[in-house]
Amino acid sequence: MDHSAHGQHGYIHNKDDYLKRLRRIEGQARGLQRMVEEEKYCIDILTQVSAMTKALQSVALGLLDEHLSHCVVQAAASGGTEADEKVREASEAIARLVRS
Repeated sequence: MDHSAHGQHGYIHNKDDYLKRLRRIEGQARGLQRMVEEEKYCIDILTQVSAMTKALQSVALGLLDEHLSHCVVQAAASGGTEADEKVREASEAIARLVRS
């Protein structure tokens, strides 16, 4: 779904923080690849997968919080179908996070 028509997104003021956290996660992914290549102990690899998963979930929750506190609140203040759409998007995002 193309959201470029929605204009500037609410989390943009935290962009540098999100990018720093995602680069750290990218480093964790490279570390996991090395661990598999070197056939490290499976439990140690799984521990690192868990840490990376938690880091990704933290980013996701931060983005969701930004979406709720900016996009959804602004849409609710405006009313109409946009508010319903923003709430539906947020509900779907939450459902995806819960299933992951």
